[in-house]
Amino acid sequence: MPRPDNLRRPRRRPQGPVDHMGVLVPWANVMVETELPDWTDRQVVWHYARLAPPNKETALTGDFLTGLIEATPGGLHQLSRLPLQRIYLACTSASFTQQNAVKQATASAPVEVITAFDALLAALDQFGARSIALATPYPEQVTAIEVEAFSAAGITVTGSASLDLDDGYADLAPAQITDLVHGLIDGSVDRADAVVLSCTAWPTRIALQQLRRTLGRPLISSNLAICMHATRKAP
Repeated sequence: MPRPDNLRRPRRRPQGPVDHMGVLVPWANVMVETELPDWTDRQVVWHYARLAPPNKETALTGDFLTGLIEATPGGLHQLSRLPLQRIYLACTSASFTQQNAVKQATASAPVEVITAFDALLAALDQFGARSIALATPYPEQVTAIEVEAFSAAGITVTGSASLDLDDGYADLAPAQITDLVHGLIDGSVDRADAVVLSCTAWPTRIALQQLRRTLGRPLISSNLAICMHATRKAP
């Protein structure tokens, strides 16, 4: 048993009021609850509700994404009695592939619902970025849909790269993410105002730290974008 003096000292309580935010999390996603508290450092209290698709799958397929949206009203109900400022839908791929369905599913939410894709757009606006290099773990066809979604939002994608995976994102090593970004060809990163690591389910915190040392431009992940939106400042 560790001695009391070996235990980590509790952090100081934040000065002033603390915001309470709700988060709708895909049921097998373990990175949202790992990264959000680290980046906000007790400026925000996060309250989570799990979205379990009816087919009980975890692979990124059309049925999985549709199932997450079907589960959204139930997730909102779980959060409905809490004193929340906002609720975040922490699934980027559902955010940009199911935009109309998300609006319908969240129309009766007690507070504003911000999707992970909304948060990415807000973060890019905060940095004044109008062009990006995009890296994702998604299947290539899903990444192509995201490129179109960014274009529709007025963001030019100078280049994109995908690991072409439909599951197992939390098991990825930081080196796999940094190699993916460094593998972008034809000067995609050099021509971009920012680099986006899309997806809330892969571990981006260490990868972002490593990439910042070499790329010399803003880097944003889905989870970081949610934190920036929740705190209204870059962590």
